[in-house]
Amino acid sequence: MKKVETGNIIPSFTLTDQDGNSFSIDSVLGRKNLVIYFYPKDDSPGCTAEACSFRDKYEVFKESDALVIGISGQSVESHRKFADKHHLDYILLSDAGNRVRQLFGVPSNMFGLLPGRVTYIVDKTGKVVFIFNSQVKAEKHVDEALRIIKGLA
Repeated sequence: MKKVETGNIIPSFTLTDQDGNSFSIDSVLGRKNLVIYFYPKDDSPGCTAEACSFRDKYEVFKESDALVIGISGQSVESHRKFADKHHLDYILLSDAGNRVRQLFGVPSNMFGLLPGRVTYIVDKTGKVVFIFNSQVKAEKHVDEALRIIKGLA
């Protein structure tokens, strides 16, 4: 499995969002900086903490001309419930079959039981400028992402 690394251009992909709409990453390249975070599972404690941290800082990301996108393998319906329950107002994409996770080369956790937690910061050209990979420090992803995005704005 090839792995997306800092300096690489992100692969093109299209997935379905929590509202059932098709979302192509190509539709935002060139217009926004991106925070793309892969997370293991809707409504698990760590993922909920991470998602809510992104929610709480979402306006700051928007002010820095960045779009936040969460991706996991759960269904569109699961994402809709997760977004509604926690008032998440950014894009959640359903990666059933983990095709996009594999495109990026996101690793599993050390036991191989759960999909990994990795955040990619992507500039407007589609180039990855920073990667943060930590299974256990979910909320740290938000702080690192914000620090890098503010530097791009």
